[in-house]
Amino acid sequence: MIEVTPLADGIRFQVRVQPRSSRNEIVGEQQGALKVKLTAPPLEGEANRALIAFLAEVLGVAKKDISLLKGQSSRTKLVEVCGVTAAEFIARVDR
Repeated sequence: MIEVTPLADGIRFQVRVQPRSSRNEIVGEQQGALKVKLTAPPLEGEANRALIAFLAEVLGVAKKDISLLKGQSSRTKLVEVCGVTAAEFIARVDR
């Protein structure tokens, strides 16, 4: 199960990124983190920008409402999203 921490104005959760995939998609859960495949390579922040844009689209929020708190150069990232509850997050990513 994806571990989601509720905050006053949003949520915080971990993401495990697999860059250079054939398409952008959520593939499930890995060790409590949301697992996401991205087409972008992990070069010069491209995968981070692609992750933010993809999560914004999936969660229905603006890109500015998503922050990478940790893991800018790692596959495992700590993400904070404003304007989404834990229940809304689970409903949107659990397909």
